[in-house]
Amino acid sequence: MKLSETYRQIKIEAERTVSSRRAQQLKKLALGQNFNDGWIAKAILLGLLSVIAFLYVKPILYMISTGLKSVEDLIDPVVGLIPRELHFSNYADALRGLHYWEAFANTLTIALFGSLLQVFSCALTGYALARLKFPGKNLFFFLILVTFLIPPQITIVPLYMVFNKLGWLNTPFVFLIPALLGQGMRGALFIIIFRQFFLSQPKSLEEAAKIDGASLFRLFFRIMLPLAGAACLVVFLFSFIWYWNMHFEASMFLSKDFTPLSLRLSALETELMGNKAINYSADVGKDPVSEGPKMAAAFLIILPPLIVYFIAQRWFTEGIERTGLVE
Repeated sequence: MKLSETYRQIKIEAERTVSSRRAQQLKKLALGQNFNDGWIAKAILLGLLSVIAFLYVKPILYMISTGLKSVEDLIDPVVGLIPRELHFSNYADALRGLHYWEAFANTLTIALFGSLLQVFSCALTGYALARLKFPGKNLFFFLILVTFLIPPQITIVPLYMVFNKLGWLNTPFVFLIPALLGQGMRGALFIIIFRQFFLSQPKSLEEAAKIDGASLFRLFFRIMLPLAGAACLVVFLFSFIWYWNMHFEASMFLSKDFTPLSLRLSALETELMGNKAINYSADVGKDPVSEGPKMAAAFLIILPPLIVYFIAQRWFTEGIERTGLVE
């Protein structure tokens, strides 16, 4: 009897131990070693990220959906994001109304060459402020910070007068020349990014190059600038997007002839009203019939920057980390 009772107690204790271990394993899987390692935390995080992603993607989905809707689907409140039939004529109207390929070439000229010039000039200026010693360096850096803090609306009238006297209005020179001089779109911010990057590099690289007889310009172009590839990519992408989307500066300096896509979008309504292929109805709301071509035009404008970002997103993320913008 005693042996059987002892065996029974041992069996009960073993079952309790096994169940306790299973409970601990399930608890570890659910909560993790740390709280953020478990299934529960991952599920909550995934849910939050899904909601945030939907909030960002929803306007683009609405834009695409509206651009594919017919007049009947636009008027019918029952139709949601999915139209009854795909209406691709809105994109054809948007291409005609925007004069898309001409405006695309103008926008690409400003965004691409402006970004490249700005990368070169801001990298050179940032390196000088980080590594070189010259009189008034702190004053120059202070003035760069001032240009970053002053709103562009304050300096737009003096710039307009200067560009008018130089004969640069309605030409890409109003953006390319300032970019070459390091004061293009958000130029001060890019100078600060390069300055901080070059300050983080070891001085032993420059000392070794100087011992080998490298000149200052060779030191910059052969050693320091290749090391700043991540910073160059970040500055290029930021600059490209800002040049592509700019409207206020373009409306002041490029009011006719050389007009980018942002200005053509503002004038799309007039272009569409002159297009007899589009049937307008003034009796239904606030001109809902034109919403299809407008949304199609907006999607055609944001599509090139989206493609550029999807191609370069991995290197862009690495560049953000290496330049310290996330700190």
